[in-house]
Amino acid sequence: MRRAGGVGTGDRVIESLITAVRSGNARLVNALLSAGADPDSVDEHGTPALCLAVDAFDLPTIEVLIFFAGLDRASPDGRTPLLRAIELGDPVIVERLIVHGARLSATDAEGRDALALARYWHEKDVAAEVRRRSGRPGPVERTIIRNWSDSTCGELSLGHIRVRTGHTAILTGLEPRYGIVPSFDELLSRAMAEPDVDHEVWWATIYALQQRHDAAVWDAAAALRDRSNPLERYFAAEVLRMIVLLDESDEAPFEGPLVDLFLPWVAGEPDPRVARSLTAGLTDSADPRAEVVLPELTRHADGKVRARAVSGLYQAIETGDPAVLDTVMERTRDEEPEVRQAACYVLAAAPAHDRKASDSLASCLADTDEVVRVQAAARLALRDDPRGDDILRGLDATDEDSPYHWLLYEVSRHRQGY
Repeated sequence: MRRAGGVGTGDRVIESLITAVRSGNARLVNALLSAGADPDSVDEHGTPALCLAVDAFDLPTIEVLIFFAGLDRASPDGRTPLLRAIELGDPVIVERLIVHGARLSATDAEGRDALALARYWHEKDVAAEVRRRSGRPGPVERTIIRNWSDSTCGELSLGHIRVRTGHTAILTGLEPRYGIVPSFDELLSRAMAEPDVDHEVWWATIYALQQRHDAAVWDAAAALRDRSNPLERYFAAEVLRMIVLLDESDEAPFEGPLVDLFLPWVAGEPDPRVARSLTAGLTDSADPRAEVVLPELTRHADGKVRARAVSGLYQAIETGDPAVLDTVMERTRDEEPEVRQAACYVLAAAPAHDRKASDSLASCLADTDEVVRVQAAARLALRDDPRGDDILRGLDATDEDSPYHWLLYEVSRHRQGY
């Protein structure tokens, strides 16, 4: 029982949870919830913990709370966590909330549901809105946020106001849930309005088209391959690539046509972004014709093209093709660490008796890049070659936050005979 004039245990637990959420300490939030803290705790203004995490763009804490808290529990202003996330323009948080069951029908004080609010912000000048809400004249600070999937989103801030630029991506992701089917040209124009091809809106529009499983989408994308604007060509290449990559049918009707298109296209493509997409498409295909052009692409002027081309030679290395082996070994001396990493990964697939492949991996143990050194050591271990063990012993295989955790786990399982 709470003592008169004192602070009860329940109050202290609530305060601790709110403090942990505000500090972005997801592990402490999880520990407090496990100890019995109320996931729907509110701060001194009545704002629920999940809303506070959304306001802070704190995805790790959201990922903890999302399993316990009421997803539609609104703050005093009537906004649910989902509506807050839409207004703040973060597509990743919006998607996580929806996937876990947040209601699309909840409305804000103006009566706007999720779709209406997303469309409202899609049509807004976000920078002007940030200035209006902050009460300051500007200038608005602009930064780029990169999320776990390596896509980007802009963030605009002024004073205490922060808003991200993912509203069009959010709208594009919501429309199919409402039965709305924008035209190919409309989705293309949404992507083209954002010059950064890594921005969330590019993935959202491309994925929306891929999900239609419609031959008309293929034809519309293929028709863009000769456009003078490289962004249009990039959009086309990505749509075509995703149609094949995400096709779960047994027939794979577009795999052959993709190679038919991409082989001559990549040979004359001047833009490196488009060339990367075309190379990735050829790499992902199971068509043997792709392996003919990939060795040449390992010498492309763009490092990301070279890395993707090297990755596509995995099966040819498995068969022991000596010419391909020489090509990949050459890339262990590439100027770009990403290419050398890919080469180490692929070399591990060489037949176990192939000493040249193992020696090439061993030469990478002294690489200037740590990731290359660790990749080489791990791939040697997977070939039962101990020459990289000193490097592996210096790493903590139990650290789940380590970038090498799953690689070391793979080595451990191999050595245990799994």
